[in-house]
Amino acid sequence: MENLIDKRQITARVTKISWERIWLHLEVKVTYAGDADRESPLSFYLVNGLFEPKAKLKVEEIEAQEGLEAGKAQDIYRLKVNITNPGTSLCLPQGTYSMIICQKKRQMAKAEIAESLVKDMSSASRNFLYGGRAKVYSVTFYVTEGDDGLPFIMYVLAGGRTGISAPAVHAKKGFHPKESLKKKYSKINKPLKVDMYWKYRKKYKHKSGRPVVMFMSEQSTSISTNLKAVKDRMLARGMDKDYIIVESYRSSVTNPRMGLRSWMDTLKKMAMSDFIFLDDHAPMLDWLIVDKDTVLVQLWHAGAGFKSSGYSRWGHIGCPAPYSCHRQYKYGISGSKQIAHFFSEVWGINDSQVLPTGMPRIDEFLDEDYRTKKTKELYEKFPLCKNKKVILFAPTYRGTNKANAHYPYELIDFDGLYETCGDAYAVLFKMHPWASEPVPIPPQYQDRFADAGRYPNINDLFYITELLITDYSSNIFEYSLMKKPMLFYAFDEIQYSFSRGFHRPYEESAPGKVCHTFAEILAAIAQEDFDYPKVEEYVAKHFDYIDSHASDRVIDWIILGQLPDSVKKELAADAAVNKELETLDFKPAQGGK
Repeated sequence: MENLIDKRQITARVTKISWERIWLHLEVKVTYAGDADRESPLSFYLVNGLFEPKAKLKVEEIEAQEGLEAGKAQDIYRLKVNITNPGTSLCLPQGTYSMIICQKKRQMAKAEIAESLVKDMSSASRNFLYGGRAKVYSVTFYVTEGDDGLPFIMYVLAGGRTGISAPAVHAKKGFHPKESLKKKYSKINKPLKVDMYWKYRKKYKHKSGRPVVMFMSEQSTSISTNLKAVKDRMLARGMDKDYIIVESYRSSVTNPRMGLRSWMDTLKKMAMSDFIFLDDHAPMLDWLIVDKDTVLVQLWHAGAGFKSSGYSRWGHIGCPAPYSCHRQYKYGISGSKQIAHFFSEVWGINDSQVLPTGMPRIDEFLDEDYRTKKTKELYEKFPLCKNKKVILFAPTYRGTNKANAHYPYELIDFDGLYETCGDAYAVLFKMHPWASEPVPIPPQYQDRFADAGRYPNINDLFYITELLITDYSSNIFEYSLMKKPMLFYAFDEIQYSFSRGFHRPYEESAPGKVCHTFAEILAAIAQEDFDYPKVEEYVAKHFDYIDSHASDRVIDWIILGQLPDSVKKELAADAAVNKELETLDFKPAQGGK
């Protein structure tokens, strides 16, 4: 690549550095000399000390600056890069980076730091803790001494906790670190499991005569939601004649010490499979890398709530490591193209890999015969709801995981809610499955209140619900299709946004009125003040299809390989950028620095 930096036809200064979760935002002021080409597009690259481009920054906006000194022109470029996935589905590698601006395959400028920004550079640096807060991914900005000007330099470091504790900590008699580590794992350790998988893969790969499709969960012992919908649709279409369908459902998250037989069975099925469909994070795939020929697909149950997950909350407690299960997905799914970026951010993959098929579990939800049947069953199961308007109270849990999940029931004013309901309303409480404590409904209120926690499918409850009260849960996704009002009881919005994080502005995006006290909830019910128009806006943004064919799209697009041309084009564009990064040569000009 020709290096024209010294000609200074174009100069560039970084004038602003900011963060939005894992997105690094940079504002760059580009100045053109009188004879410079201002029309041809510019490309911005992060280049390491070995002259290797490791990221191409996304151009969000270009703002032309007019009325400057004679013979010169300026543009403000607003750029961004996801440091957990700059386009390669891997973290930006460790290294010392400069920013090179190119035009027509020529190096035109090396970005510098605006003098006004130098004093703020240290505060713009970020540390992202992971691995039980024992490891860190650090992004640091600085200016070196002795250079002409103020070159933009970004240093990325992946480090771990050092042994600085006092020797007395390990002075316990009989303690030996290696022996302690051995006790932590069962006899079937990770290397043995990896070896087992690859031996099975060598033996069974493409040997069955028919493609093998596996439905797999490491979070539950039974099939449900999107997995069940796709599997049932394959059977309904008679695809079991042309495909072998295998299944594995284990709760390894709550029971990590699975026996040898369980591991042999699961690894053998994985090794046989051409397609593996998951319903959630599979911890074993954090360290077991499947064959590149296996198509791993995430059919995550969440439609699109607010709370951050996966790489969206990198640096928070419980976030994934730089390499995890999510990196192996060839595809994930979403309800619409407009919200695909929420999912790609969570999984650390590219937007183009998130297919807007719609959620398969909604196929049954939208089926009118199913709705009629379930409505009848629900009124029989909850007779207090007959001839009443039903309020469904269905928030998410509080806590960091299943082991400590709970809900602060003391923040529910049962007396006030009962009085507000009068003879018009009945209330069903459907708490998150991880919040195991039953709702403490006072006995005298059981004529209007009922605990529906044991009811298996929350979506069914939506058929008889007139008002949903929730908080940060993704249950708003399906419920929005009922075109009925919602209230959001966000008593801990500030704390929750800090501990879990939101991937979009909460109060702006919530499809209903946001309340921070239970008194506000009661007033909103009494006055029917629900901010309902936000529901219509939510549906328009989150659903490309409102039909019962999402399972068919998953099957057709992924298993049968019939991807829409628009999806193929986006996948090809991402592949082209990564190919470009492998081939560009950023070595300095002969004699240059």
